[in-house]
Amino acid sequence: MTTAHPVRNPALTPLAHALLLALCTASLSAHAGQNCNDAKPSPNTVARSMQLAQQTAEALEADYRLRGTRVVLLARAGQDLSRYGQTWSHVGWAYRSPAGPWRVVHKLNQCGTDRAVLMRQGLGEFFLDDLWRYQAIWTAPPAPLADALWTLLQDNHRAGALHHRRYNMLSYTWGTRYQQSNQWALETLALAAEPGIGTREQAQAWLRFKGYQPSVLKIRALTRLGANATRANIAFDDHPSAQRFTNRIETTTADSILQWLPHSLLFSAPQQIRQ
Repeated sequence: MTTAHPVRNPALTPLAHALLLALCTASLSAHAGQNCNDAKPSPNTVARSMQLAQQTAEALEADYRLRGTRVVLLARAGQDLSRYGQTWSHVGWAYRSPAGPWRVVHKLNQCGTDRAVLMRQGLGEFFLDDLWRYQAIWTAPPAPLADALWTLLQDNHRAGALHHRRYNMLSYTWGTRYQQSNQWALETLALAAEPGIGTREQAQAWLRFKGYQPSVLKIRALTRLGANATRANIAFDDHPSAQRFTNRIETTTADSILQWLPHSLLFSAPQQIRQ
């Protein structure tokens, strides 16, 4: 697992917050992200990202003090997906580290290629990713699933047990040729919930059994053809032909996960954070 430059808890003093801004700006190009361009974020972008990180840290810390919550599924809105009926683009598992600050384990595409890595980041870096909307949403698992996830997330080997490097932004939920970020998060949830799981196929079987239903996006053939030709991180060859030919692309979205978890696995009601 790739570990990004350490980021301190943003819910600190103004001086510590200023240092955090400088640290994240300096380390932006030091880790694998989604775009990997050389452009530096604007001061306004950094300030808004850090404000959202601070708000999130305060909300999570308050819930920890009230209920003992130390693991949540955290989502951000990095892209405008409204044309597909989606609000949130990306999820990761946030956990309260033994030292105190909240950290996020999530999967990131490497510079628009067909490869991805797992990252362990602070909240500041998680939100410093050219967000479409400066909002976040989170939901917490019930015990003892929370304990199982908390232990798994701190172990690089176990957190990466079902990670598959071949990346496809629209990978088929029930396939194993590729794996996108939200798909890794969901399959890793299955790994934590059921100790007997050892493969992605087994994780997906567990998710089916628990009633998870992926989103079905309507994507026309010409759009798919253009994406296939111009973007290395998008492919459709893992989707069943019967669905693909009717423009139905079944994939794991943040929205579908957030809708499913509270009803099927008794996660807490999603809590939204807005600036």
